[in-house]
Amino acid sequence: MADSLDIAAVTRLTGLTARALRFYEARGLVEPLRTASGRRHFDAAALERLNLILSLKKAGLTLAQIQRLTANRRIDLHGLITAQLDHLEAQARRISDAQALLISVKFRIDRGEPIDAETFCSLIRHEQQESTSMSQDQWKAVTDRYFTPQEQAEWVQKMQGLGPEFDQQDYAAQWKALGDEIKAALPMDPAGDAAAAFVQRWYALLKPFTDVATPAMWTGTMKMYDDMANWPVQADPGFDAEVWAFMKEATAARMLAGDMIAMPKVE
Repeated sequence: MADSLDIAAVTRLTGLTARALRFYEARGLVEPLRTASGRRHFDAAALERLNLILSLKKAGLTLAQIQRLTANRRIDLHGLITAQLDHLEAQARRISDAQALLISVKFRIDRGEPIDAETFCSLIRHEQQESTSMSQDQWKAVTDRYFTPQEQAEWVQKMQGLGPEFDQQDYAAQWKALGDEIKAALPMDPAGDAAAAFVQRWYALLKPFTDVATPAMWTGTMKMYDDMANWPVQADPGFDAEVWAFMKEATAARMLAGDMIAMPKVE
């Protein structure tokens, strides 16, 4: 293997960690060579593959999207790029809105207005309410694609069973916090202890839905999230396609290990 590099050399060359390289291998994104003793070595083809992955990640694609794009299967590249552009535009809007709010408040402070913490928080809540209204419109565009009006009516009826104490905004914020935490921890072994802990927290947070969902609702929701790259707008469920794909892998790993995971029976 004179023309190949060991894992330490590749980490220095690419900036990737050894953990990330092992995770990419486990996901089938790269296939290193093996020495007689089992040590990983990366030849020119593997290095080219890693550089491709890094380039696609810089373009904002998730590992799940990269995996589909590089798996020699037919893929709607136009649709994938369109969805990614929608996602980046949504991120840019959120950043722009945050900047506009901060600039506005700073301008008022510079003029001598008495902006205290309570007033600042009030302005943030007002901004969040406007954002929530836009988010609801985005979700309507997504659910209209995957669920009939009759199915959506059943959704409303079932979710009413959660009771008046259920706070949808707080629930969405919990999903956002968990999704961001999982995203920051990637890559990781879907069969490892860290992934198992995330699976436990994921299904604990999902419990209000699993308590009321029918098998048809569960199946339809799984199909909807599996198709996130093709959503007509970039609605934000609190996690992206990469986190969703990882959690499916981690859940399957826990089930293979014999863990009992509460979910409706799929039709």
